[in-house]
Parts: sequence; C-alpha cells; structure tokens
Amino acid sequence: MLLPSISPPSAAPTVTTFATTDLCDANEPRLADGSLRVLAPNFHRYGQHPRFAGRAKTLKVFEDNTLVRTALESPGHGQVLVIDGAGSLRCALLGGNLGKLAEKNGWAGVVLNAPIRDADEIDACAIGVRALGTCPVKSKKAGAGTFDEPLAFGGVTVKPGDWCYADRDGVLFSDVELA
Repeated sequence: MLLPSISPPSAAPTVTTFATTDLCDANEPRLADGSLRVLAPNFHRYGQHPRFAGRAKTLKVFEDNTLVRTALESPGHGQVLVIDGAGSLRCALLGGNLGKLAEKNGWAGVVLNAPIRDADEIDACAIGVRALGTCPVKSKKAGAGTFDEPLAFGGVTVKPGDWCYADRDGVLFSDVELA
C-alpha cells in the first residue's frame, strides 16, 4: 500500500525554542480568526519529549491501528501524526512497538483522539505523544481508515499540513508556521 503524502515538509522548528503560551500571546489575531487553534486540555502527555512541533499528517480510523503502523513505518521527517480515533476509549491505537517505530523513523510526535497502551514503553521513546489516556486492550487489524483528510476533535479542526506545537501547557494547530 502506498502511503499518501503531503508536499515535503520543511524541517520542524527547534523544539526548545517555543512555548505555546508565548505563541498564543503573540498570535491573538490568529486565535480570534481561527487560523490558530487550541486543543482541549483533556489530552495526557507521554513520551520523552514534553515539547514537540512539526507538520501534521492526518489519519482517521476507528478502533483499528493498522494504518497507524503503516504511517509510522514510513519516514516521519519531523512530522506529527494526528489521529482521530473518534474518541473511542475501548482500545488503544498506539503501543510501545509503534512508539519505537515513530522514534526510529523520525516522527516528532503523535496526537491521538484515542488511548495508548504500554505507557512505560512509550515514555521511554524519544518522541512526544498526546492521547486521551491509557487502555490495555489492543485494537482491531482490519486496515480501515483514511489519510490526509481534515479532522475535527478536541474543539479543533486539523488539516493535513497544518503546524502542530505541543508543550506542557497545551497543543496548538496553526494554518501557518509560527515564529
């Protein structure tokens, strides 16, 4: 299966050079017009990188992580995989093995509208992860889902190629790269 891709992403910003609070303060007009959006604060932090940023690669699935693996097996080029799992809490869409794949293949992070599992293993990976919590149940493996479509969850809309900025204070999605 060929993995659809957006145009080659530019390099992710240096992850130590931003704070989401400062980005919000400096971009109030973007917050007002919706070109900068703040993810709801109910997403938990995992992985070694509490701060990460990169272009969004979007994926929509439901209780099936086959395409999550497909994405993370490909070179990440500093992107953030944003997964809408429809908020289902019945199974995890990311586990320790996929966390290691994300790290190995250069993904900056993963944002999931779903739980993870193997939290200790993911915490050992040099990536950033935001998820709805943990669930020990593994997902289905049917291969259903779609890449590169707009997603709507957590009070935001995320389009393929948007910029994602995450730190301990929150997760932002922007139509443009922020300085």
